[in-house]
Amino acid sequence: MVNTLGVFLVLLNILGVFTYYPDGSSDGKFLYGKFPDDFIWSSATSSYQIEGAWDVDGKGESIWDRFVHTSGKVYNNDTGDVACESYYNYKTDVQLLKELGVSHYRFSVSWPRVLPNGTINDINEKGITYYNNLIDELLANDIKPMLTLYHWDLPQKLEDHGGWLNETTNDHFNDYARLCFQRFGDRVSLWITFNEPWIIVRHGYGYGIFAPGYSDAPGTKTYIAGHNLLKAHAKAWHTYDDEFRATQKGTIGITLNTGWSEPRNASIPSDVEAAERAMQFDFGWFAHPIYYGDYPDVMKWQVGNKSEAQNLTESRLPKFTPAEIESIKGTSDFMGLNFYGAGLTFNDDNNPVGPPGYDNDKATAGAIDPAWPVSGSDWLKVTPFGMRSVLNWIYTTYPNPPIYVTENGVSDRPSSKENGISDEARTFYYRHYIDEMLKAIKLDGVNVVGYTAWSLMDNFEWASGYRERFGLHWVDYDSPNKTRTAKDSAKAYSKIIADNGFIDEPVSTTPVSGVASTTVSLFGIGLTILFFTLQLFRMTR
Repeated sequence: MVNTLGVFLVLLNILGVFTYYPDGSSDGKFLYGKFPDDFIWSSATSSYQIEGAWDVDGKGESIWDRFVHTSGKVYNNDTGDVACESYYNYKTDVQLLKELGVSHYRFSVSWPRVLPNGTINDINEKGITYYNNLIDELLANDIKPMLTLYHWDLPQKLEDHGGWLNETTNDHFNDYARLCFQRFGDRVSLWITFNEPWIIVRHGYGYGIFAPGYSDAPGTKTYIAGHNLLKAHAKAWHTYDDEFRATQKGTIGITLNTGWSEPRNASIPSDVEAAERAMQFDFGWFAHPIYYGDYPDVMKWQVGNKSEAQNLTESRLPKFTPAEIESIKGTSDFMGLNFYGAGLTFNDDNNPVGPPGYDNDKATAGAIDPAWPVSGSDWLKVTPFGMRSVLNWIYTTYPNPPIYVTENGVSDRPSSKENGISDEARTFYYRHYIDEMLKAIKLDGVNVVGYTAWSLMDNFEWASGYRERFGLHWVDYDSPNKTRTAKDSAKAYSKIIADNGFIDEPVSTTPVSGVASTTVSLFGIGLTILFFTLQLFRMTR
């Protein structure tokens, strides 16, 4: 017997009962126009992914150094030992930025490069000198530094004492942050405390697929690590605010990542509720305490109920004290957003007891429209409409903070350098995602103040090694100096920067594989209703 509901849901996906347009936009139109005159254009990298020189000039071991040297943790057993050798080639990298025409460069400091054992008791002056030289080279080329304090490379010495599961790491981070403010703050005015705490704690302390590699069977480590990261962020923010802001006159915030959770079917209330719940668990987990002082209500309710069903006496989600709530609330001068793509979300709350953990607590599941263009990463589908959607969600959920898009980009797996440089799909991605951002600013009033393309160059892509390439510049890993070559997407991004937007000219609106249009969606709705009616007629005969 045919499962009518199952076939119905399949048809919803196949026939496109969603409002997506052939160009992947939110409204089927390309908006020509300019960004605000003071809009910031940037590109980004992170220390472990590009620097190499993992054990030279006094640098200490990081958790990623330890992780990659354990066989089987990374694709092809690749490591960041050499990477792009930016430790030696930073002047070349700055010239790439200058040729792009960016106003800013987002990079991170390697904590163990400046504090080998993670504590202020052992300062590595050679590491300090490297970052001073990089900052000076940027400024000499009229590029302002956007400095991230923590992009995942915790000193292994601190991990040996529990890492982010040990609250003493919060104080060590604050000491490290203060050192950076002291040594670099006279020339750096844009600070980011943490990059993607969601990834740090879910992948590193929950599933073990990123350093330090913990598997969180009890469903507690993930939340404890996240709790400590939030308190560490607040400590560093207050240190800057109390001790440095008056003289350095900079701003400091945090960068959070999220995909856009689109309801699989907007006419099904449980899908709509699940999509909102997913956004609160993914983004609100860290944004809510910073803007409102505590975790989202839905998160506290879900984790509390699941903990009770597991016969626990208290929730696995830690509680902030009243003093901590007061300390964390308001600790971000801006919102950093890393965004790559969207997914279709629906309710999945059929297993209240286990297995305990973040994803079971969230109780949502995901799907994709099979027509969405793919990328070089299994998790990333090309969905420009998601950019405008997520920006509007932040705008309506939080008090309209200034938003820096601190990462946005797409990967591929080219078979040759020639194919890698001729990256039409990446050019399409940038043009259409940036245009959706322009719509959010011009049409919706969202306070987006800057955009950062990920990444400046191909680099070590964490557990994927060197298989996936995100760069605007091709890196020849076999050449002595890791030669960089501009891809076609770099030229396209440079033009957007030079024009500060889009001039009225013909533009491709067809990605590698188009997504369903509204016309197709309406046709699909009609056919689906007809099919469903016929099935009901058969059942009543």
